[in-house]
Amino acid sequence: MIDIREVRVLLVEDDEDDYVLTRDLLTDSRRTRFVLEWTPSYGEAMAAIALGQHDVYLVDYRLGEHDGLEILREARATGCVRPIILLTGQGDGEVDIAAMKAGAADYLVKGQLDSQILERSIRYSLEQNRTLEALRESEERYALSARGANDGLWVWDLRDDTVYYSDRWKEMLGFTQDEVTPSPDEWFSRVHPDDVAMLRADIDAHRHGNTPSIEHEHRMRCWDGRYRWMLARGVAVRDAGGVATRVAGSQTDITERKIATDRLMHDAFHDGLTELPNRALFMDRLENSLERSRHYTDSQFAVLFLDLDRFKVVNDSLGHALGDQLLIAVADRLRATLGPTDTVARLGGDEFTILLEIDHLADAVRTAERLQENLRIPFRVGEHEIFSTASIGIALSATGYERSQDVLRDADIAMYRAKSRGRAVHEVFDKTMHERAVKLLKFETELRRSIERDELRVHYQPVVSLETNGVVGFEALVRWQLGDELVTADEIVPIAEDTGLILSIGLWVLRESLRQLAAWQRVNPAMAKLDMHVNLSAKQFLQPNLLEQVAAALADSGVVPQRLHLEVTESVIIDNPEAAAALLERLRETGVRISLDDFGTGYSSLSSLSQFPFDTLKIDRSFISTNGDRRNDEIVRTISNLARILGMDVTVEGLESADQVGRMRELGIEFAQGFFFSPPVDAETAEGLVNF
Repeated sequence: MIDIREVRVLLVEDDEDDYVLTRDLLTDSRRTRFVLEWTPSYGEAMAAIALGQHDVYLVDYRLGEHDGLEILREARATGCVRPIILLTGQGDGEVDIAAMKAGAADYLVKGQLDSQILERSIRYSLEQNRTLEALRESEERYALSARGANDGLWVWDLRDDTVYYSDRWKEMLGFTQDEVTPSPDEWFSRVHPDDVAMLRADIDAHRHGNTPSIEHEHRMRCWDGRYRWMLARGVAVRDAGGVATRVAGSQTDITERKIATDRLMHDAFHDGLTELPNRALFMDRLENSLERSRHYTDSQFAVLFLDLDRFKVVNDSLGHALGDQLLIAVADRLRATLGPTDTVARLGGDEFTILLEIDHLADAVRTAERLQENLRIPFRVGEHEIFSTASIGIALSATGYERSQDVLRDADIAMYRAKSRGRAVHEVFDKTMHERAVKLLKFETELRRSIERDELRVHYQPVVSLETNGVVGFEALVRWQLGDELVTADEIVPIAEDTGLILSIGLWVLRESLRQLAAWQRVNPAMAKLDMHVNLSAKQFLQPNLLEQVAAALADSGVVPQRLHLEVTESVIIDNPEAAAALLERLRETGVRISLDDFGTGYSSLSSLSQFPFDTLKIDRSFISTNGDRRNDEIVRTISNLARILGMDVTVEGLESADQVGRMRELGIEFAQGFFFSPPVDAETAEGLVNF
């Protein structure tokens, strides 16, 4: 597997915003250090490519009066062998094909990029480039050595059907002069049974004048019974009537070249870590299955797209070396589970694909269930026992596909649908998933531009004291003004998390909510002691400059740190509790207060209370009974008492009725949120709630 410590990248892009986005995506890489240089023009790009100082080129398709294909073609024409990846604003099948024909290493749609896809494309392109260079060097070395080799000569007299074999020809097979008679059978009887018919056919074709010469590679049995690869070349001598009377030629031992070439070809089509087929070989076999299904109605297949759940946790906690060992163990288990006619491939990372020949849909589903069951058995990796599950998407040939890439795309879509259902499950693709994915892509594209278009809003939900009925703070919740529709955080945050947009959106919400709090405090004395609660996503929490971002937002707004509550969920801290505890403590040292949000929905709720430095505990709405069930009230009472023992305030979320409010007061709960008091509202309306 390729292991690159530093990669020099030249981006040819005339849009500075896209340059900044590409720079940020490459900065996110943990495995590879990318050095990115940028040029916006065609002329500068060609000059830079001519110098050959970069490892890989990212070229935008749209470049004013030029396009990326022109750069690609001219670079190849002038001898550039470095990988060139073409970028475009939207998928275009014709551009895709043209790019590949012109020698592009890959073709990426900018709107679908994230840091993992971009890094994987660059690393794959560099690996393929290394393989091709090695193949070229191997062929050049062979050509040089062949010129100086003493090949075995043979002359076949067709009139008396005898063959002269030179001493060198006999030595190649390990025989002495006396051990080989001048018979054609001395040759053909030693040719591998799988090769002899084609060799005879090639010789006959040339004898009858259908080909200009003979050139055939075949295996020959040596004196010790082993086979070696030979290259036979020959030309016929003809009489005045054009009838072949003799054929003279040579025999060259090409075994080492064949082994090297076969190895290089194997490496080009197999994953270097697991030895499974890679994407190129998988897509070739998928295309063959698709072609068969077009011609034979009873030929059906299924593609399974498998992604390991929480594999990143293994890499981050145990290291990439053990992560690689786990991938090898997973590959071995997949091979052992599947049949000899099935194909399992590794696309990269923790993604695997499986091609099944099936008779019924149930065959694919049963295979998915069997795979998931076998993967649940713990893996022994070094000194560690690792539990792993997988989410699987299934696409079926019966859907009626025309292109192999569409089959893989739909299996991928189904896999993500399976993950959204809770992971460790499988999902069969249906057309509504594709429609949903297209809508999601459009939604994501629009969301990327929401900040620059000033379409994002912050709404504020009051936090109320149950003792005084007064508003003591607000929770800041992002909204998106998409035309006439106001999109809520429940729709925005999951997509922003998946695409990395949560970093810029989350920082904007932090700064905007603090700016608003400062504005309120300047004009309304009643709001001087209000707190602002801001949610931190998992990706924000993992940012190395989080402390600096929070400090800068506080300084710019003028809000004192004690008025800011940063809210995190257990899912944010559970993967790396030691590092999380240290970061939370450093945040508290600045004066900022920390809240544990949605308490009770995670995996380690009770241990979280004592392990982490929380100021406030927010009890999830799922514990608030809507039918007067006192058992839930006792759970709330127990959690509240435990929190107080540990020195924490308690806030209950999701109160919707006077009865719920009354019961929470009886339980001694201090603070509450919910629609009973107010839904999230705009800043002007929120200000009016302070004195209600």
